[in-house]
Amino acid sequence: MNLPIACQQVLLKNRRHRGKFQYTVPSPVSYPYQWFWDSCFHAVILNHFSSSSAKREIFSLIAKQFDNGMIPHMIYWNHPNKTKFPLIKWGKNGTSTLTQPPMIAYSVWEIFQKDKDLQFVKSVYPGLYHFYRYLLTERDPHEKHLIGIMNPDESGEDNSPRFDKPLGLPPKQTLEENTKRRFELVKQNISCNFDAPFCMRNFFWVKDVPFNCIMVTNLKLLSELAKKVGHPHDAVYFAEKAENISGAMRKLMFEDGIFWSTYGKNYQKIKVKTWAIFAPLFANILSPQEAKTLVESHLLNKKEFRTPYPVPTTSLDEPSFNPDGFWRGPIWIGTNWFIYKGLQNYGFKDIAREIKESSLTLIQKSGFREHFNPLTGEGQGAENFTWGGLVLDMV
Repeated sequence: MNLPIACQQVLLKNRRHRGKFQYTVPSPVSYPYQWFWDSCFHAVILNHFSSSSAKREIFSLIAKQFDNGMIPHMIYWNHPNKTKFPLIKWGKNGTSTLTQPPMIAYSVWEIFQKDKDLQFVKSVYPGLYHFYRYLLTERDPHEKHLIGIMNPDESGEDNSPRFDKPLGLPPKQTLEENTKRRFELVKQNISCNFDAPFCMRNFFWVKDVPFNCIMVTNLKLLSELAKKVGHPHDAVYFAEKAENISGAMRKLMFEDGIFWSTYGKNYQKIKVKTWAIFAPLFANILSPQEAKTLVESHLLNKKEFRTPYPVPTTSLDEPSFNPDGFWRGPIWIGTNWFIYKGLQNYGFKDIAREIKESSLTLIQKSGFREHFNPLTGEGQGAENFTWGGLVLDMV
């Protein structure tokens, strides 16, 4: 397989147009709409082929930004006749009323690094500013410097066992049971008009480790973008907020060498080992010794995350582990990408290379699938799934 050509073909096959806008669907049948963090990934991948196409992916996202600054996690540009994906009533026509992990500043920075198009940065900067300001204010109502999510879908990991306790679900469950509970939560979100502080306080309030790690990294890059477009005060503000979140994570999430997601107003730790414990590597918020201990004790532990094909999304020794369980065990190339980048940050180049090579093997073995069995390498879920293209960015 010529991987760059194969990746480009999947992205082109999944490209869609609506008026002047161009976007990429994650999978033509299973996911025929536009998703927020998927499109951020698409922009990163497309940037290896065409900065122009990567920019159009970003423009299509910002086009549907809400008045309060939030960028929705789903945009229904077109409604195909054949799709496996259910039509969800979010309380708003044309988009969802939730968001997803804030990867957009990272994508814009990567595009800018390639072609130095300052006009592009200036054109999207207001949208970025208002989006991250929304998260910093509406999603941190108690000003504890941790960003909250009001639905598991906002994590991008719908049925991850990190959210079992907040949802009132047991470790052993079916995807149907989980989906039913999340849809019930959507109805509750609609009842509170998606007013984030109110909805979080009353129905679901999780401060998720990956979401906040992604926020830290993106705020640092947004600070650099602010400098480029002549907004020095914004640059200082966003850099300070990144440090505030890092400090709050250490204060409220860190215990026994691991950053744990928390829930509720009292910040109760959710001690379930998922790939999320490695997300702080991506955000550079661990000391070198803490990173070394984390990698050696957990990532390389054959009873936890050292599977024949790394890295499972849930540890082998968790009661919730299921190699066929969507986000409860299977490998996703996107999470491998975060871990790869994090390992590179701390100089674990050999382990990073192993994850890259394993990711390549999975695609060569099973094609561009949504996720993969960490024990057998078998492809699972949607076909012609775009995230596989992220292996091109493991450099």
